[in-house]
Amino acid sequence: MNFFNKIFGKVIHNDASKKEEASIYMPKEKIPIDELFTINFKKNGGKFLYCETNEEALVMLGRILKENNWDQSPIITLDKSMSDFCEKNGYSTTEKVSENGVFFTSCEHLIAQNGSILVNDLQFKEYKLHQLPELIIVFSKTSQLLESIQDGLKQIKKNYTHNIPGNITAIKNFKKENESQKDFLSYGSSNKDIYLILLENL
Repeated sequence: MNFFNKIFGKVIHNDASKKEEASIYMPKEKIPIDELFTINFKKNGGKFLYCETNEEALVMLGRILKENNWDQSPIITLDKSMSDFCEKNGYSTTEKVSENGVFFTSCEHLIAQNGSILVNDLQFKEYKLHQLPELIIVFSKTSQLLESIQDGLKQIKKNYTHNIPGNITAIKNFKKENESQKDFLSYGSSNKDIYLILLENL
């Protein structure tokens, strides 16, 4: 069963009598990380778009650009893989960062614990989040889902043994937050309009 069916294909039964029979001492069922990420990401205010193929992902990208009136302008990206993806499919790109425009990037991991997106200087180079355009489109895969930021940092360290990237940031400010809700990876960031194109690859 794919990610989409697991999240949206469940039939929910509202059986009050069964709920009453459940013991208050039974441990709560742990939510799978794919479901937990979706819940928290949407709670943060992110816009979630699921697709099963690269072709569907391309259609999603086109719709986002058209919806925001950026389909005739170059896409801003500092990410080589996303630049190749765009140009292979007829979209022009630029590395010139400005306040206006659409920023398109991949990411390192999706964090279920708080619905955040973990990125680093391979995607952002030396730029901080507040220096990027208001509209950000992130392209990711279901295999990049992890439970916690700690898991994400461990995986980055494992993947880049000899050259660990810097500028590691957890993007999760999709709407206004109190300072008390921020963690050490999100200080200095700013609120953005985030679209996530999530490709099924498991």
